[in-house]
Amino acid sequence: MQVEVGSVLEGKVTGITNFGAFVELPGGQTGMVHISEVAAAFVTDIRQHLTENQAVKVKVLNVGEDGKISLSIKKAAPETAAAKPPRTGGGRPSRAPRKPAVSPGRPGSFEWQSASTGTSFEDMMSHFKQTSDEKMSDLKRASEGRHGGGHSRRGGNRGGGDFDF
Repeated sequence: MQVEVGSVLEGKVTGITNFGAFVELPGGQTGMVHISEVAAAFVTDIRQHLTENQAVKVKVLNVGEDGKISLSIKKAAPETAAAKPPRTGGGRPSRAPRKPAVSPGRPGSFEWQSASTGTSFEDMMSHFKQTSDEKMSDLKRASEGRHGGGHSRRGGNRGGGDFDF
C-alpha cells in the first residue's frame, strides 16, 4: 500500500521510546510519531499517552526519500479535539491574551506591522532603528538635564569628570 502525505490512517503502536512511538500502518509499513506530535498538550512522558499494541489514528506528515514515514496523532484528531486544552494542575496557568502597547512614547512599545501590509522587512527594520534612535536621543537629553549638562552641582568641573564624589 502506498502511503500518501496528508492521509489519515489507522495503525498500531509497536514500540515506544523517549522521543516518540513507532506505529505499524496498513500494508506492514512502519512510521514514527515524534513526541511533539502525540498530543496537543506538552508531553513529558509519552507512556502516559500511549501503550504498545494500542490502536491509533495517525496523519502522514512526510515520507522521506529514504522511506522514513513521519506521523502525527494530534493532527489526525478532528479540529475541535486538536485544539489545545487550557492548562491545569502542574502546568503554567492560563493567561489572558496580551494587549498591545498603548503609549507609543514608552520604550518597548514599538508596534510591528504585519507582513500582509506589504511592508518589507528592511523597511520595518529601518523604521524600528529610526524610532529607537529617537528614543535613545530623548533619554540622553533627559538624563543630561538631570545631571546639569555635565557640570557638578557644587560649581566647577573638578578632576575633569562629570560627577563629584
